[in-house]
Amino acid sequence: MIVPAKISEIPEILLLTKACAQVMSSKGIHQWNEHYPSKQAFESDIDRNELYVYTLENKIVGTIVISTFMDEEYTSVNWLSPNDNNLYIHRLAVHPSFQKQGYAVQLMDYAEAFAKAKKATSIRLDTFSQNPRNQKFYEQRGYKRLGNIYFPKQSEHPFYCYELLLKETYTNKRY
Repeated sequence: MIVPAKISEIPEILLLTKACAQVMSSKGIHQWNEHYPSKQAFESDIDRNELYVYTLENKIVGTIVISTFMDEEYTSVNWLSPNDNNLYIHRLAVHPSFQKQGYAVQLMDYAEAFAKAKKATSIRLDTFSQNPRNQKFYEQRGYKRLGNIYFPKQSEHPFYCYELLLKETYTNKRY
């Protein structure tokens, strides 16, 4: 079941993201580290009612942020739609013990249905350039790769920005 996260769940969410970071790091994907994702980021997500957890038998197996806030790093990207009424996906994670079982797909299905219900123009996100599995995941869902951004505290490598248009009006336009 996907539900809004509670502040009391942050320690469990941090354990989940640390487990993901360890697995990624063991594969040479240094996407998450001691700076990110942070307790403060998750607290802010909860304050904005944007953090969701996927629970299975009272255990958190996944998490996702569905945000209306556009990070400053995103301003340089040539998006497919105007910078209004967009949703942003951050910190999608499924505990390594539960990966490859469809939970990330269900979290993204939830986010996309949420965005459509809110009549959002598009969903935007970024994923690490050194993580081809994530790139393939989003591209298979119809997300278009548009540009690169950098998070120096995370990596010297770029993060690729993606967008999925939800309204046909913007299908062939670039903004």
